[in-house]
Amino acid sequence: MPKIITIFQVTKPSPEGPAILMLKSIGYLFILFCFFFCSCSSIPEQPNVIIVMTDDQGYGDLACHGNPWIKTPNMDQLWAESIRLTDFHVSPTCAPTRAALMTGRYNNRTGVWHTVTGRTLLRENELTMARIFKDNGYATGMFGKWHLGDNYPRRPIDVGFQKAVYHGGGAIGNTNDYWDNDYFDDHYYDNGVYRQFEGYCTDVWFNEAQSFIDKNKDGPFFCYIATNAPHGPLYVDDRYSDQYKGDTLIPSANFYGMISAIDEDLGKLRNYLKEQDLDRNTIFIFMTDNGTANGIKLDGHWSNGLPTVYGYGAGMRGKKASPYDGGHRVPCFIHWPEGGLNKGRDFEGLSAHIDVLPSLMEMCGLEREEGPTLDGLSLWPYIKGEKKWPTGKRTLFVDSQRVEEPEHFRGSAVMQKNWRLVFGTELYDLKTDPGQRLNVAAIYPEKFNELRALYQQWFDDVFSDYKTRSYIHIGADGGTTMVLSSHDWMEVVKADGTRGINSDGEDTPPFAHSIIRRGPFLNGYWDVEILTSGKYKIELMRWPKEAGRAIRAGIPASTAAIPGGEPFREGKALNIEQARLQIQDFDSTVPVTERMKASSFTVDLEKGKTRLKTWFTGGPELSLGAYYVYVSKLS
Repeated sequence: MPKIITIFQVTKPSPEGPAILMLKSIGYLFILFCFFFCSCSSIPEQPNVIIVMTDDQGYGDLACHGNPWIKTPNMDQLWAESIRLTDFHVSPTCAPTRAALMTGRYNNRTGVWHTVTGRTLLRENELTMARIFKDNGYATGMFGKWHLGDNYPRRPIDVGFQKAVYHGGGAIGNTNDYWDNDYFDDHYYDNGVYRQFEGYCTDVWFNEAQSFIDKNKDGPFFCYIATNAPHGPLYVDDRYSDQYKGDTLIPSANFYGMISAIDEDLGKLRNYLKEQDLDRNTIFIFMTDNGTANGIKLDGHWSNGLPTVYGYGAGMRGKKASPYDGGHRVPCFIHWPEGGLNKGRDFEGLSAHIDVLPSLMEMCGLEREEGPTLDGLSLWPYIKGEKKWPTGKRTLFVDSQRVEEPEHFRGSAVMQKNWRLVFGTELYDLKTDPGQRLNVAAIYPEKFNELRALYQQWFDDVFSDYKTRSYIHIGADGGTTMVLSSHDWMEVVKADGTRGINSDGEDTPPFAHSIIRRGPFLNGYWDVEILTSGKYKIELMRWPKEAGRAIRAGIPASTAAIPGGEPFREGKALNIEQARLQIQDFDSTVPVTERMKASSFTVDLEKGKTRLKTWFTGGPELSLGAYYVYVSKLS
């Protein structure tokens, strides 16, 4: 607020008449009004903020980055009108990137270093970007993919978003998404309650975002659009994919088609902002969450694939989940005309997802309540040229742990200007070897040892409390039914009790509807915290309630055609005979009958943290956990 200055003060009776005094007073008031108005009008309005983050689109999956096949005219236009962070990095997989973006902290600190097995659940003490914007008077909305927890207290609406329309899990069709969602006319959470929407998923996210902006255009607003596309399954209408079919050099016509669909909606949103005169004072950020998933085909495994067989990877080695640059160097464009960011130019400083929050806080003048320390730095003074970039001094770290117990150097990259330490054993100099083909660890032992030592310090720091669990809260609201799914199982085991580990050494719970249909004999448990003591109803199910199937029954294959995909396969019938529930001191087994859809237990639970584990059994070899558990507090 401007400082109010006293213009006049009457200290003694004036010899002038009442009329003269009144005219002078009016004049003084007019001067005061003009001073106040001019002072207020000189204060810039807080900018609106829009972040668009696509899923699995890599640095090379844009025409403006040299891809000769893909058509992205609106992304290209944004590129031409923005500052481009050309050495910008995220985590190699999706949930970790989202945790780092939302908190400005390395994702490992927040409890998120996997995409399943309970290690996607953001810790309760984290202060999110949404909360900071909301506390500073912004309207806040998110649309699309959340992937940081589908139950209280980690839903978008629990951590600062006032409006949220989103799907469950890490992809449409994940176990904790609405049954048989297929990208078209799906059911999505609308502020925590499922509602059916019309249209293709990407269109829904952008349409809902525009509706949110329209309701809050008097501002300021913060809008986060996180598309699930072009993450698989690769479903998209033919009108987007047909233009790429028939070219054998294109790895996936559907993948490119999904990006073109996003590009179309991006263009529509930017046109809307211009029509509403919102574009000039809106910070518009476009980025992606990891390297490409389907834009290139590699000769070899994702972690060391070399070289690119076909497709376009912008000359980088690796793809999604890889510690080489192709797995985590992504596009990041920032457009803000009022802030002078409306002409294309490159910013070459080493930067990352952890920098977005502190940068926006400075650009928007946001205050942050006391909370966990940020790892990122504000790029704003460097972008403006007020400070000189700390060339060669900044070191950043990413990794792809994807296991319950973190391991030193697993899927890791240490970055320092042109240097990359990968897996803790390989050193690359991007100045002479941007494709990371020649390991020079033996040639530069001092740099090799320096980066290894820095990684050890970082690892010990960010994983100092890795054993701290992220609990799903039960009983926060007596009228709310919590839905637990096998997507979030901890310590996945097979029927014989051995760890459920795949060839990559990762825990593999049944995380998608397609896996549920196969009925794998796997089990795990959920970390839960009972908030209020009392009587609870706990229902064990093999199929979600909306599927309407009995525990023993199979499920028919779908008959509806999915643009770009195949109908869902048939679900297996299992001769399940018993259901068992174990939580706190309660351990009970009941028979499962032919038509039973849920095995129901009434349990007295005490306040506190515990584990919830289930079994469906039948015969000597049939043993699996309940893929779905519904928990509600009884009055």
